[in-house]
Amino acid sequence: MPSFDFTSEADMVALKNAIDVAARQIDNRYDFKGSSAKVELSEKDKLITLWGDSDFQLDQIKDILFPAMEKKEAESTKRLDLQPVQKVSGNKVKQELKIKLGIETEMAKKIVKLIKDAKLKVQASIQGDAVRVQGAKRDDLQACIALVKKSITDFPIRQGNFRD
Repeated sequence: MPSFDFTSEADMVALKNAIDVAARQIDNRYDFKGSSAKVELSEKDKLITLWGDSDFQLDQIKDILFPAMEKKEAESTKRLDLQPVQKVSGNKVKQELKIKLGIETEMAKKIVKLIKDAKLKVQASIQGDAVRVQGAKRDDLQACIALVKKSITDFPIRQGNFRD
């Protein structure tokens, strides 16, 4: 019985590359000279930290970082969970962006419900942080992929691990 998985994994190499590109652009910008503006990636904690002198400067850093991320990996900014801006020593600010990996339980339930409501001839089940879809025909599986890609636009989801 053919099957495949819906997953959501971040390409950490592309993300690290995008952050390096953004950090170089920040270092080269004249309006950031002498300021505390910088971007850091903690691969272990899956966390991006933005540092700046003001909220406006954080917004400028995001305007540099997000296009660089999108250029390296499409829809990668949708997987970021923006935390509130924090005041740090004096007039400095920082903001943390958590990187969401895998499909969370609520999103997995939404995908399974979407597939069942469409009355396609496939079975969907939650397998940890992925959703496995099984069906008798490849055409049904392809219809399922098209349905989910069209319906879920607020989170990057990939299909893979196709087995015949």
